[in-house]
Amino acid sequence: MDRRAFIGRVAGGFAASPLAAEAQPGGKIYAIGYLTIRRSMEQLTLKFLNQGFKELGWIEGRNFVFTIKTAGFKSERLPELVAELVRLKVDVIIADGAETALAAKRGTRAIPIVAAAIADAVAIGLVDTLARPGGNVTGLSFLGTELIGKQLQLFKEAIPNLSRIGILSNPANPTHAQRLREIEATAQVLAVRIERVAARTPTEVDQAFADMAQTRVEGVFVLSDPMLSGEEGGVRVAQLALKGGLPSMYGWGTSLRFGGLMSYGPDSEDMYRRVAGYADRILKGAKVADLPVEQPTKFLLAINLKTSKILGLTLPQSLLARADEVIQ
Repeated sequence: MDRRAFIGRVAGGFAASPLAAEAQPGGKIYAIGYLTIRRSMEQLTLKFLNQGFKELGWIEGRNFVFTIKTAGFKSERLPELVAELVRLKVDVIIADGAETALAAKRGTRAIPIVAAAIADAVAIGLVDTLARPGGNVTGLSFLGTELIGKQLQLFKEAIPNLSRIGILSNPANPTHAQRLREIEATAQVLAVRIERVAARTPTEVDQAFADMAQTRVEGVFVLSDPMLSGEEGGVRVAQLALKGGLPSMYGWGTSLRFGGLMSYGPDSEDMYRRVAGYADRILKGAKVADLPVEQPTKFLLAINLKTSKILGLTLPQSLLARADEVIQ
């Protein structure tokens, strides 16, 4: 199924230019730093970014190069990695998530920073306002907190008898505290009991699931996070959920490739392609402080029928009919 729901309002758009010459000011080869808490840059992220750059006339290795810095899920390494990017004099830093964006902002006030996927940007002090960020940081907000209620409602609709749900969060993520408060409020309305569990690294995911087993949760709600939703942590989460017979709900559809049951959230391909638009404008001379933080315009409901069969679940046809993507 290919129906997509378009909601939200774009604060500022990018006009994609088909002319490569417009993306090559002065013939210089630009250095774009990519900072992530993960162990490596995910292949899908790289693919989506390169698609966005290519549409704007930028070709990796021809007129720009990536300088990738990975923290290996060690938050304490982020300051030194930012310092390395500063010493290398990269032209712009793309920060993967809120934690890395905050580290980049603390490490430099001179280099423009594009936050690839953040929630609560104003609340965590990353920008002054969404319309006028100020400073040297802008980027894309994915409405992490605003979508929590809708995500939990969809999870409950898919499995009406859910009464106790484990909420898996990452304490290192500066946006998760607000999201946990939001999910508690929604849980009260839905008469669902929640059990909080946490993991900072993929290795801690095992203990989180052991804790959920003790509290006899009936499903797991995974808060969007580079570690919990990424290739390493996301695989572990999906494996343990399936092993424990637990349906799982995510905020990113890419997590379903690991075996998650369902997701509702922004179109990640669209968001990362739009990140390239920010870099394009900045490298052409736009001031970061004047580039509004944009919100998603495409939201997808995805369901993994293969996983539902493994779990022995029969999902409502009314929900399947509304899904934008159904994985068979």
